[in-house]
Amino acid sequence: MPLLSDIGAAALRRLPPETAHGVALGLLRRNLVSAAESAPPPSLHCTLWGLEFASPLGLAAGFDKDAKALRGLFRLGFGFVEAGTVTPRPQAGNPRPRLFRLAADGALINRMGFNGAGLEVFAGNVARYRESGSGAPLGINIGANRDSGDRAEDYVTCLERLAPLADYITLNLSSPNTPGLRSLQEGEALQRLLGRMTETVAKLERPVPLFLKLAPELKDAALAESVRAAMDFDLAGLILCNTTTARPESLRSGARSEHGGLSGAPLCAPAQNMMREVYRLSDGRLPLIGVGGIASAEDAYARIRAGASLVQIYTGFIYRGPRLIADITAGLAARLKADGFEHIQRAVGVDARSAA
Repeated sequence: MPLLSDIGAAALRRLPPETAHGVALGLLRRNLVSAAESAPPPSLHCTLWGLEFASPLGLAAGFDKDAKALRGLFRLGFGFVEAGTVTPRPQAGNPRPRLFRLAADGALINRMGFNGAGLEVFAGNVARYRESGSGAPLGINIGANRDSGDRAEDYVTCLERLAPLADYITLNLSSPNTPGLRSLQEGEALQRLLGRMTETVAKLERPVPLFLKLAPELKDAALAESVRAAMDFDLAGLILCNTTTARPESLRSGARSEHGGLSGAPLCAPAQNMMREVYRLSDGRLPLIGVGGIASAEDAYARIRAGASLVQIYTGFIYRGPRLIADITAGLAARLKADGFEHIQRAVGVDARSAA
């Protein structure tokens, strides 16, 4: 798998996927990956939730679960980075192997299971990063331990501990790799959880924007209900979407039947459709972050025109490495200019509005 192509893709491709990922994180942690050659153009700068984004392109949660390599990741040119998912207590996650390349499909399947060193190690890593003085927005993705007796309390614990360190916090209720977790993202369970979250935020010395990440399988009435709940509880926005349990018939790779969440190119169209639908359901009043199958400037621009204020990459970054960041950044600026938009925010939702 061509992971971080600028730092030895040929060698990394010979390694098992999770081993290659660990090596890449180690190199980034030691700042051994080349920094971005230039800053994003002013047309990509945006201000949301009082935060300044040099570009709308970020890294999705899951790449740096323990916030070990934040400085190295930001040096690559991301406009923002989302670290995690972090859980209150350390956990090993699911047994290996649990990460699979579907190279022929431009995809990955993972069943990691919120593996990580836990809240205190994570918070310590973020605190040390913050001491470096970086002002780029940092999101933190929080979850619940697999064996938790009170998963809502796990989210409260993470929120209280990490709010002083985060620019925004994402509630990950949609991972397919923790049994029963997705039941929290809809109905009365979601109402109760969001009630506890907003009560917690109201008591914080420093309120933090709160996001909810949804699964692509959430559809129709259930999706509409979750969008309404996000608006009723004044969430900062939604992240669309997490990995999918679907297995399209078009998949060709040998690992296509592995259990876990599918990400990458096969998720691009479903995530695009979900973005359009949620933008419509929220009447464009709820800021959205688009993720899922974005592997080019064309993909990123289409997601923005469908309603995303920001976009994130993950699997495309795994396959193409740091060059993808520069390619998307330059490509977005070129597309804005070609379409006569002086600023990226003018392109948000234009396709969804024209279709209304």
